[in-house]
Amino acid sequence: MRHFPLFLDLQGRDVAVVGGGEVALRKVQALLSAGAVVTVVAPELHEALAAQLVQRTREAATPEVSASASLAGGTLRHVRAVLPADPTAILAADWFVNAWLVVAATDNESVNSAVAAAGARARKFVNVVDDSAKCSAIVPAVIDRSPLLVAVSTSGTAPMLARRVRRDIELLLDGGLGRLAQFFARWRERVTSAVRTPARRRELYDRWMDGEVARLVQAGHEEAAGEALLASLAATTSSPDPVVQGHVTLVGAGPGDAGLLTLAGLQALQRADVILVDRLVSAEVRALARRDALQVEVGKEGGGHSVTQDEIHRLLLHYAREGLNVVRLKGGDPFVFGRGGEELLCLRAAGIPYAVVPGVTAALACAAQAGLPLTHRDVARSVRFATAHCRGSSDETDWAGLAAEEGTLVLYMGLSQSPRVQRELLARGRTPHLPAAIIENGGRLEQRVVLTTLGHLAAAVRDLQVGSPALLVLGPAVELAKQLHWQGAAPVLYPAPVVANGAAA
Repeated sequence: MRHFPLFLDLQGRDVAVVGGGEVALRKVQALLSAGAVVTVVAPELHEALAAQLVQRTREAATPEVSASASLAGGTLRHVRAVLPADPTAILAADWFVNAWLVVAATDNESVNSAVAAAGARARKFVNVVDDSAKCSAIVPAVIDRSPLLVAVSTSGTAPMLARRVRRDIELLLDGGLGRLAQFFARWRERVTSAVRTPARRRELYDRWMDGEVARLVQAGHEEAAGEALLASLAATTSSPDPVVQGHVTLVGAGPGDAGLLTLAGLQALQRADVILVDRLVSAEVRALARRDALQVEVGKEGGGHSVTQDEIHRLLLHYAREGLNVVRLKGGDPFVFGRGGEELLCLRAAGIPYAVVPGVTAALACAAQAGLPLTHRDVARSVRFATAHCRGSSDETDWAGLAAEEGTLVLYMGLSQSPRVQRELLARGRTPHLPAAIIENGGRLEQRVVLTTLGHLAAAVRDLQVGSPALLVLGPAVELAKQLHWQGAAPVLYPAPVVANGAAA
């Protein structure tokens, strides 16, 4: 995250805008709406800004200030001056010294550069319009439902994309959300004093925002909405606070692509007080959680730091008994080699209520994004999911059954066991020419697909330094990935094919 998102209180504070043309006009209007005292430094003003000054009583505070007028929301001043191209001269100017924020909005690159350089020397934030490299402050695209504001930024790299996202969000957000925010702001202190438990307050607010209270506010009936809120609050507080029962939701995060998280999973993350998160859950998915939720790492990694399953059970019970809304966030699907069943049995025995939000399991998502159909009526009429991970030192894997699979075989947690997978399947009659795929970081930007054979499986993992997370897929359908791959780089073939002159392709 290159830029830290921040909202500035500019009410009554000085802001300097260098430039008086079309670009400056848009910036000035936005700054005035925020209540700023805007000084425009330019030889001439855009006719729309000049017209606003002419229409109001003008004051000349100093000889160099040609006009000043209080406008709706803020104050506009005009300093008639040649645009400065010397950072030293800018540092001494009153309009610069007094400014909390400076905007360079000219079509003169040397002037914009001088303003940015002066800002850096004076430790002032400077926004240079359409030149992100010179900016120490970025102005985002804004969806205004005051006091609710939604800001969208691409750190200045693709403003056209930010505008498009803003347009999409504008369509999603009801115009009455600002009224709703103001309504709850008026009641917030009373609700907080009446309901002491944060989790219970959130439950109430969710109920009010999803129900009659919000409907009345958005219809303009705020008095009736207040009566409905009071009635609900009285019913909640008519008896001493009961013991608040926590709740646990097992959420499947999918293979890593945040776009493959289900809507129900997103909603659970937004409601969570505490999130127990696996190592394989991507940063993109974790970023969708409520900002103030506590995220606890409970990942398991061979040869590295691990949290035992018993410790995970203890944490689930601890946070739930505190009355918190707990999410157990797992890569893929909780019930496909995710130990979700073990965790629910623990919760069930302790009397903790729970729910499960399924996720797109790695086998389905990674194969699809690699262009590898798990079933195909000509070559693979069945698919079998298995794990190559052995519990402790014992090996209880049904190798004979896996070797007998005539369709597609998908092996979870098989990367470190690839020599054993190769050895055991070959020993039970599988041909070394059986097509095999290794899907590394499936569904992520760094996805890599290696196409090989069972006879070369272990060597491919070793020689290409394949890392976790990775999925092993074996069977005739793997061959189709050569034709059907669609995401990221083309599959890597191992061993590399040899061209006519004997060199590797």
